Amino acid sequence: MAIVRYQPWGLLNQLQKELERGYQGGASDGSAATAEWAPAVDIKEETDKFVLHADIPGVKPEEIDISMENGVLTIKGEKKTEATTEQEGYKRVERSYGSFYRRFSLPDSANADAISAKSRHGVLEIVIPKREAVQPKKINVSSEE
Repeated sequence: MAIVRYQPWGLLNQLQKELERGYQGGASDGSAATAEWAPAVDIKEETDKFVLHADIPGVKPEEIDISMENGVLTIKGEKKTEATTEQEGYKRVERSYGSFYRRFSLPDSANADAISAKSRHGVLEIVIPKREAVQPKKINVSSEE
């Protein structure tokens, strides 16, 4: 009997990849983007901003393309493979290589004009400030009696 590694989240991860692939295939501009792997991403909402952390080890900051269009934040790039020879005797390779592509819909409260990004130790941090809240205007009701 073969030993099978237990992966409790395997089906959910596979479903997420299939849904992302289907969403990417429906691009309205006709240029369907394909990705060979997707970086893990954490998104946190704070009182004045959204913070997104993406694990992209081995990718230089200048090789990452971040864009914002119609309320959708897009992160894409490519992790190049290192030259390997058959003499090294690899039995298994688990590190991902190739192009990556992630898209995130941002809420209306996001300030697209002030987005900033930085990369440190293989972790990309994108800070998306929130717009200043519009203060509601108090309207007095007068009586004509």
